[in-house]
Amino acid sequence: MSVVQQSILERLADIIESRKLANGGDPASSYVAKLFSKGDDAILKKIGEEATETVMAAKDARVSGDASQVLYECADLWFHSLVMLAQYDLRPQQVLDELARREGLSGLEEKASRQDA
Repeated sequence: MSVVQQSILERLADIIESRKLANGGDPASSYVAKLFSKGDDAILKKIGEEATETVMAAKDARVSGDASQVLYECADLWFHSLVMLAQYDLRPQQVLDELARREGLSGLEEKASRQDA
């Protein structure tokens, strides 16, 4: 991932962080602040909805050949995942670091290592 792409994630994470109620986020004027005000169950529900919409868009694209909605829905899913990360005081860089740690590992080996934990 390029530096520009990482900075987009970090800038977005900073904006999301600023929407937390403790940082002055106003649920009356901010969608993200409203999500934070409803708590983690609302955030997790939204991720479930967006994941389902992403899957459905991919199934539609398989038939139509038009993947534009997959891109749109995936962006929504990533955005709401960033809100979830912020809810748990995690940053996008931590996810990137975890992906880097897994690079070169067999997916089967990585999964087996988690089962021991």
